[in-house]
Amino acid sequence: MSHPGWAEMFRVFGRIGVLSFGGPAAQIAVMHKELVEDRPWLSKESFLRGLSFCMLLPGPEAMQLATYTGWKMRGTAGGLLAGLLFVLPGAAVIALLAWLYVQYGTLPAVQSAFLGIKAAVVVIILQALRRLAGKALRHRADWMLAGFGFAALFLLNLPFPLVVLAAALTGFLRKSPGAELPASAAPFQAAGTLRTVAVWGSLWLLPLIALSLSGAGFLADVGWFFAKLAVVTFGGAYAVLAYISQTVVSQFGWITAGQMIDALGLAETTPGPLILVTQFVAMLSGLLQDGIGLFLAAGAVALWATFMPCFLWIFAAAPYVERIAAHPRLGMALKAVTATVAGVILNLSVWFLMHVAFAQTQVYEAGILHIPAPVWSSMDTAAVLLVLLAPLAAWMVRGNMLLLLAAMACAGLALGEFPFPIS
Repeated sequence: MSHPGWAEMFRVFGRIGVLSFGGPAAQIAVMHKELVEDRPWLSKESFLRGLSFCMLLPGPEAMQLATYTGWKMRGTAGGLLAGLLFVLPGAAVIALLAWLYVQYGTLPAVQSAFLGIKAAVVVIILQALRRLAGKALRHRADWMLAGFGFAALFLLNLPFPLVVLAAALTGFLRKSPGAELPASAAPFQAAGTLRTVAVWGSLWLLPLIALSLSGAGFLADVGWFFAKLAVVTFGGAYAVLAYISQTVVSQFGWITAGQMIDALGLAETTPGPLILVTQFVAMLSGLLQDGIGLFLAAGAVALWATFMPCFLWIFAAAPYVERIAAHPRLGMALKAVTATVAGVILNLSVWFLMHVAFAQTQVYEAGILHIPAPVWSSMDTAAVLLVLLAPLAAWMVRGNMLLLLAAMACAGLALGEFPFPIS
């Protein structure tokens, strides 16, 4: 492994950040090409160990992998440089899109285009579900965990953090103890690790405590909600979108279900981690409540609460990557969470589909069951047609996400010329 200069690191990680479209799989492939294939910065084995480690952590694994690789090369400063360059280009684009969305999102043509984007989002999530199910659901126990994930959210309305915790505990207990750690695993250094946790934990949480003490109610709510989200974001952004939607739409009432789906559609078009959708939600909520000042402040708070803990996890645990990645119980816990997330994403797919195709939904309660269902009389004919068209469009563009979103936006515009109700 070589130790590149700062200028070269800035150039390479800056390019990775700008080109990081297409979700974590594509982003990890770009990093592998830049850092392993094109340059002798990391060995393949070191890169894969880092990837396994980041998959065990809550939060966006691609951003955390970038941070880890930067740390491997130039320590904490290198990790900060790599992580920030992975996030900031997408954050800048998200801020611009949120502003344009508020300014022009109520125009009829824009609403028609967004209806097509919403239909594309449903297909994108179903594609993610198919890919995940093909990798994670290999045994009967995996299918049972996926069924548990769906039922827990769709039928029982259980909190997402509780579902993740139950799945992780189930997997953790499935592996019998006694597996040996590799001889190269670094010993645990309590003093240094606790010092790192104290420093980065304080940087993460003290600003949020200050917001609470200052009486900044909305900003404090934004900060603490997304901080809590950062701790339970296992299985990728799609896994927690239903939880985000449930909270910001139904509980807080910051935005509508339609705006939440629009937020995801726009986040899909930007570089960087998909979890930047949290920034969009916060900025849109702030702008709708109190104008440009709260728009900027809410975006900054959401970014801080979401991504600062990523640096905490990496810098505290990076010296122990081999020990963590090889731990048999942690590996089984991750597999159990991943299987459960398949059911969670199915729940998200159903939730999005109902809110795209129907203007109204309702909840049937029977004992402990809370079953959401559409109001059939509120069906949007144009939306249903676009949802049926979206899989064909996805096939025609060979899975290119940006082309799919553009094609479906055009389809929405074209369909808006017909006398169908556009909700």
